[in-house]
Amino acid sequence: MPTTKKRINISISKELDNALIKLARRDQVPQATKAEHLLRSALEIEEDNILNTIAEGRDSSSTKFVSHKVAWR
Repeated sequence: MPTTKKRINISISKELDNALIKLARRDQVPQATKAEHLLRSALEIEEDNILNTIAEGRDSSSTKFVSHKVAWR
């Protein structure tokens, strides 16, 4: 039966394989499902890091702040 999800092949170390097996068993899900969940979490963390870097670049003591009322006119 065809799947709607894209399949990828990756090579992982034995340590990662063992960890993935244990986590999948703990959560009672297939290894592929657990791997997808972990990858999704990692991508969210990466996105947060990038957005934080952008925000830190904009945050300075000389920045002019706009009041809430003015911003939402």
